[in-house]
Amino acid sequence: MLGSDTVETENDALKRVIGTPIVKATVVIERGPVANFATAVCADNPIYGNETTAKKAGLDAIPVPPTFTLAMDTWGKFVELQPPDAPDGGALGEIIGDLMAKGGVILHGGQEFEYHRPMVVGDVLDGEGKVVDIYLKESRGRTMTFVVTETNWVDQKTGKPVLTSRTNIIHVL
Repeated sequence: MLGSDTVETENDALKRVIGTPIVKATVVIERGPVANFATAVCADNPIYGNETTAKKAGLDAIPVPPTFTLAMDTWGKFVELQPPDAPDGGALGEIIGDLMAKGGVILHGGQEFEYHRPMVVGDVLDGEGKVVDIYLKESRGRTMTFVVTETNWVDQKTGKPVLTSRTNIIHVL
C-alpha cells in the first residue's frame, strides 16, 4: 500500500500526460454498418434501417443507435480520409502499458456520450481526443489509477459539434 505522500508524488508525475492527444480521425457514418450494429444490439426500431421511417420520425436520415460511437472507428475510419497529423494511436496504449508494467488489471470504469445533435447516416465526422485527467485513489489497500479521456466529434461540413465522448479507464494494482 502506498502512503498518502507517495500517492501525491505519483499523482504529480502522472499529470504530465494530461493533454496528450490520443486520437485525431475522420469517420463516415454508413447505412450498412449502422443497420448491422442496430441488429447486434437488438435495437429493433425501424428508424435504424428505413430512411422513410426515420424521416417520418422527424430525422434528416437514418440515426445511429446511441452506443454506435464505440464501433464507428472500426466501420467508418478509412485510411485515405485520415488527417496527416493524426496520432499513431499508441499514446493511450503507452499510458496503459506503463501502468500494466507494474502488474494489476485494467477495467472499463465508464463511458459517457453527450450528443449535441443526432448522428445520422451520411455524416462525415472529424474527431480529436486527448487525456483530460489522470489521478490515483486508494481503496481497500489497493491503488487505482484513473485515466479519463475525451473525444470531440464535429460535422465536417459545418464544423458544429455532434458528439462528445468521455471514457474512464481504471488500472487497479
